[in-house]
Amino acid sequence: QVRVVESGGGLVQAGGSLRLSCAASGSIFKPNAMGWYRQAPGKQRELVATITGSGSTNYADSVKGRFTISGDNAKKTVLLQMNSLKPEDTATYYCTAQLFGDDYWGRGTLVTVSS
Repeated sequence: QVRVVESGGGLVQAGGSLRLSCAASGSIFKPNAMGWYRQAPGKQRELVATITGSGSTNYADSVKGRFTISGDNAKKTVLLQMNSLKPEDTATYYCTAQLFGDDYWGRGTLVTVSS
């Protein structure tokens, strides 16, 4: 059973920074990709950023230039460095790991950006 665990959320003022961490465990295989999604109250879950096992990255337009995703595929970990945070970045952030076509999700970590 693959387990995905996030950490690093919290409260920050607008313009500040936070770093989210995520680790996948429970499988001897490396994920094909890992990524971050977020869901704000009353809104649908949306893509934030993803990274493949080969290091290719993809970002939502709303976070380009402010967020950076990085990963260690061998360790099955991924980081999300979030800079210049805005109140609209407030959401629960979920980490996901893709393995053999299946998506595994963490329980989420709350990020709150105050104005």
